[in-house]
Amino acid sequence: MIRIKNFSLLRWISLALILSAALILVYELISFSRLRSGFSLGTTIADVPVGGLTLDEAADRLTQAYSVPVELHYNDAVIQVKPATLGFSLDLNAMITAADQKRSSSPFWSSFFNYLFNRYPDSSSVPLVATINEDTLRDYLNSEIAPRYDQAPDAYSPVPGGTTFVAGQAGSVLNVDRSVQLVSMALRSPTSRIVNLSVDKVDSSKPSQENLKVLLKQIIDNSGFTGVAEIYLLDLQTQQELQLAYQQGEELAPNIAFSAASTIKVPIMVSVFKDAKKPISSENTALLEEMIETSSNTAPDKLMQSVIDPNLAPVMITNDLEALGLENIFLGGMFADGSALLISPKTTANQRTDINTNPDVYSQTTPADMGSLLDDIYQCAQNGGGTFAAVFPQQITQSDCRTMILYLTRNDQPGLLREGLPDGTQIAHKHGWVTDNTTDGLMHLVSDAGIVYTPGGNYIMAVYLADTRQVVWDTANYLIASLSRAVYNYYNLSAQ
Repeated sequence: MIRIKNFSLLRWISLALILSAALILVYELISFSRLRSGFSLGTTIADVPVGGLTLDEAADRLTQAYSVPVELHYNDAVIQVKPATLGFSLDLNAMITAADQKRSSSPFWSSFFNYLFNRYPDSSSVPLVATINEDTLRDYLNSEIAPRYDQAPDAYSPVPGGTTFVAGQAGSVLNVDRSVQLVSMALRSPTSRIVNLSVDKVDSSKPSQENLKVLLKQIIDNSGFTGVAEIYLLDLQTQQELQLAYQQGEELAPNIAFSAASTIKVPIMVSVFKDAKKPISSENTALLEEMIETSSNTAPDKLMQSVIDPNLAPVMITNDLEALGLENIFLGGMFADGSALLISPKTTANQRTDINTNPDVYSQTTPADMGSLLDDIYQCAQNGGGTFAAVFPQQITQSDCRTMILYLTRNDQPGLLREGLPDGTQIAHKHGWVTDNTTDGLMHLVSDAGIVYTPGGNYIMAVYLADTRQVVWDTANYLIASLSRAVYNYYNLSAQ
């Protein structure tokens, strides 16, 4: 009896243990099944932790993480933008499907037994699957950010009382290409959603011609010169002109008639090259050098008589100038004292009634016409084209024009335009002045016109100063040099 009782008790205990084990197994199986229905611990999708989450929960978390606005910083400005506005699109289906395939790839029962012994599967990660429409992103930066936050730099402004310019406030401009890269990186990150946009500094812009004109007026005002001053400036890169006629604080209409003085030797040189037999003889070459380089007053007459015409050369030179469209320049007679006045043209400039500099009846010009003639020489020397090629085809060659410029660069007259330039600056110019030897013996005009070659750009500058009472050399020389320096600084701001 005792054995039967002991056996029954043992059996019941065994059955209880078996039942308990079965219950525990069922419980663990249920727990494992629940766990297996989600992602294993350590799983990440697009760098977002989704361990323990179901597919729907993981999708919600991914959507939340990648829907956080991207914060754009443009200097001190902060702009928050929705990812969709920047062309970002998340492919949830592709990422969840890939993660689910990894989750369910291991056999159920082997995974279950690993689970029972606390052997969890290795963590897995699924990379981000998303698209960024770069055109949309770039368009947003160009149309919304750049116009609103870019700052144009302030232009250089003239320094009162000097010949220099001072830089204004620097500007800023969005570097769109670099910013597209930075924003794209932020859109692909669930945590780094702040972007310091790439912004380039923009230095002060070149002064306007109006600012240059203001400085030129200040220089004239401060010089003490009380006569009529006219300046012609031509930018040889853009063909943009500046003309300023000025007297004692009042701006005058430009294109005033001035005595041409020795600057008339430039058109004489042009006509000599037009009419001379090539190659030009050594005698005439020597006369050209004397006329331009040392400003001889006997050489022009010899050249005109031997090359152009013994008697009517001044008339023919004036005709050449008219053919070039330069109606305000003329030569009325030879240089020698007592020469006959062959012509006395009425020009637009010398028929003005609002201003009169008492120009020489033998030779006159305007700064603009003299500057235009120098431009014709420059363009011809550069490429063989320009007005000379159209008006005098085959008569004035590119080589001729380069030789003319060579002569003009050898004019080493100190002072005037040259004095305002840094050492080593090339200038091809012709100066001139007029002293009245018949009445008061005083100087009444000083002028200089030339082509200036600089690192910041080449230009033509012509300055004519006239006073019916007297032009003092020191005042005129200092004034023209200061004007020359101001224009050089305008073209070469970094070299001031």
